[in-house]
Amino acid sequence: MTSSLASLHIAKKHLALDDDTYRAKLANITGKASAKDMTEAERQTVLSVFRNEGFTAPAAKPSKVLVGRYAKKLQALWIAAYNLGLVRDRRDTALLAFVKRQTGIDHTRFLHYADDAAKAIEALKGWLRRDAGVMFGNTNGQEWLRLDGAKVAWAQWRILHPDASLLARGEFDPEVFSQSADKEQLAQLTQKDWQGVNNTFGRRIRAKPKDGAAS
Repeated sequence: MTSSLASLHIAKKHLALDDDTYRAKLANITGKASAKDMTEAERQTVLSVFRNEGFTAPAAKPSKVLVGRYAKKLQALWIAAYNLGLVRDRRDTALLAFVKRQTGIDHTRFLHYADDAAKAIEALKGWLRRDAGVMFGNTNGQEWLRLDGAKVAWAQWRILHPDASLLARGEFDPEVFSQSADKEQLAQLTQKDWQGVNNTFGRRIRAKPKDGAAS
């Protein structure tokens, strides 16, 4: 079932309302210019008005395909969590359940606003940073750590080899190059290259004894 907040976003698009007109209508109906500040009853009142103005909610269509402006970013972070051993279920349905818990919105296709998407994205990044040591926003002076896939790979390596350090990476470089034989430097690897490394390291992490991974 589509949430009332998502339904309002759909109605806004269906009725071709620009941001100013939309917020003015919300304020006129409820006294609040943001749907997120409304009670459920107030949202339903606005939806009733929109229906009288021609909005017809689309029939619900089950979808396992992630679509939407923020879908790829969220999926990449969710799979990273899976490859770091934080998540047991890598399926899109599990990610959608997480998004719903964080935002109250049922599907990535309804994430139209950056602040809604940020709730799920930052929650995932915070989890990966806190529980797996992923250095988002920090390269420690290492150019090759500029891509998120590289940051995830190093965090995975530290899980597999807790004594490893950036200044003494040991077998990390040879392991990475064994999967990207056409590259001579870590900084040359693309995000796609790192995804292959993440998947390989992820299989090794999941082969280790489990200690409280969440779904």
